[in-house]
Amino acid sequence: MDQPANTITTTKHPEPGEPLIPFINWRGLQTLYMKEVKRFFKVQLQTIWAPAITTLLFLAIFTVALGRGDREVLGFHFNDFLAPGLIVMGMIQNAFQNSQSSLLIGKIQGTIVDILMPPLSTGELLASFIAGALTRGFLVGLAVYGAMWAWPGVTPFIREPWAVAYFAISGMMMLALLGVLVGLWADKFDHAAAVSNFIVQPLSLLSGTFYLIDRLPPLAHDISLGNPFFYVIDGFRYGFLGVADGPIMQGVIVLAAINILMLGICYWALESGWRIKT
Repeated sequence: MDQPANTITTTKHPEPGEPLIPFINWRGLQTLYMKEVKRFFKVQLQTIWAPAITTLLFLAIFTVALGRGDREVLGFHFNDFLAPGLIVMGMIQNAFQNSQSSLLIGKIQGTIVDILMPPLSTGELLASFIAGALTRGFLVGLAVYGAMWAWPGVTPFIREPWAVAYFAISGMMMLALLGVLVGLWADKFDHAAAVSNFIVQPLSLLSGTFYLIDRLPPLAHDISLGNPFFYVIDGFRYGFLGVADGPIMQGVIVLAAINILMLGICYWALESGWRIKT
C-alpha cells in the first residue's frame, strides 16, 4: 500500500543521555595520543635528546670516578652494572615529566577544556596520557641505549627480554600515573618542581642505581626494599645482567599492585574533575 502524500518521515535521534559512541572512541583516543606525542616531539631537543645527554653525563662521571680498573659488581664490570639503571632512570623520569606537564600546562593556559569537552571517556583520557608518557620514555631509553653501544667499556646486552619490557613499562606507567596526579593537583610549575625535586629525584638516586643495597646497613637495606623505584631499577638491570640485587618476583608483584592502585586513584580524580572542574 502506498504511503500517504502528507506523511512526514522523521529520522530517529538518540534519546538524551544515550551515548553516540557506545564503545571505545578510537578516533578520539588516537587524536589525543598524537597530540601528546607531537607536543613533546616539537621540542625534541629538550624532551628527548637533553635527558639522554644528561644520562650519559652520569655514566661518564661515575665510570671515571668508580669504574676504573677491574672493579666488578654482581660479577660484571661496573660500567655494565651501571648502564641499565641509568637507562631506565631516564625513561621513568621523562614519563613523569610528560604527563604532569601536559595537564599542568593545560590548566595554566586554560586549554584543558579542549581535552575535557570532546566525547572522550575517563578511561580514554587516562590511556592517552599514559601512552604519550610511555612513548616519550621509550624514545629517551632508545637514544641512551644506542649511545651506550658506542661508549667505551659498556656492552649492554639484553639477556632477559621479558624483564626489560615488564619493568620498563611498569616503571614508566607508575611515574606517568604519578604525573597525572601531580598535574591535576598542582596550580603552578613550582608545585610540580617540588614533587620532582623532593620525591622523584631522591627516590631515583637512592634506588640502587649506583650501588648494591646488600652492602648497606640493615636499616638502610630495609628502607630500600620499601622504595618502589628500587624494583624498577633492579628488575630492569636483571634483564641485562641476568642477576639481581633483590627479589625479582617481589618486584613484579609490588609494581603491579602499585599501578593498579594508582590507576584507580587517577581514574577517580579525572572522573570527579578533581581540581580541574569548578
